[in-house]
Amino acid sequence: MGMFYWDPTYILVLAGMVLCLGASAMVNSAMRKYSRVRNRSGITGAEAARRILNNEGLYNVQIECLKSGGGDHYDPRSNTVRLSYDNYNQASVTAVGVAAHECGHAIQHAKGYAPLNFRSALVPVANIGSRLGMPLILLGVILSWNQVLIQIGIWAFALAVLFQLVTLPVEFNASSRAVAKIDQYGLLSGDETKGCRKVLTAAAMTYVAAAASSILQLLRLVLLFGGSRRNDD
Repeated sequence: MGMFYWDPTYILVLAGMVLCLGASAMVNSAMRKYSRVRNRSGITGAEAARRILNNEGLYNVQIECLKSGGGDHYDPRSNTVRLSYDNYNQASVTAVGVAAHECGHAIQHAKGYAPLNFRSALVPVANIGSRLGMPLILLGVILSWNQVLIQIGIWAFALAVLFQLVTLPVEFNASSRAVAKIDQYGLLSGDETKGCRKVLTAAAMTYVAAAASSILQLLRLVLLFGGSRRNDD
């Protein structure tokens, strides 16, 4: 049962936690700051999204308001941009930035952006990997360090890590498209666009931190369980 005691590889887990907490604090700070800054054009997130989508010829993409305070996303299955209640209704720099980012995903979808298609294809296997990776590893350990189960578990977890890595270019590209469209269609003024870029950069860092944390966790699993049969007697 020694595997449940402290070992040096816990440092990797702690490092991942620090990265994620730091990134989360940074994005929350930026979001809050610029959610209090009303943009000069008085355009809400929903209006900004509709303007971008219409100008891109994406009249078929719907915009929905979520009842909760978070969860902004683009759903490629229903061609829908979903915005939190505040980002849908407020005329803040944050609202326009977040709405434009989600429209960036809609544009990716419409243009057949390869990393987005790859990520979508990975969703089923990544979900399986994230759910079964650790249970398979633990089952392998319980069954006298069964290396077949352990290795399958590690590879399953690696698929979930791959999904997070593929997510990075998708998110950065969506933010890049967002800023470009905001400039192109004059949705924000110069200093407001700078604030918007800060919000989107902070948000992107949460994905970087999550990916780094998952890589560190995968490294820990390999160090602990990836070798030959181990005796903990």
